Amino acid sequence: MSFMDKIKGMLKGHEGTADKGIDKGGDYADQRTGNKYQSQVDTAQDRMRDEFGNPQDRPPRS
Repeated sequence: MSFMDKIKGMLKGHEGTADKGIDKGGDYADQRTGNKYQSQVDTAQDRMRDEFGNPQDRPPRS
């Protein structure tokens, strides 16, 4: 069993909490870098949501 499978198993049923954590992590990274890498952080957040969170419930990016 891979590390990613273990994480997915732990987060199963807690997608909302994972989504909040992804948002907080991205906001923290943006704050620490002065939004210099905002587009890369947003891309990483989207990929993490696809893997762990609720991609169908996220608001569209502007």
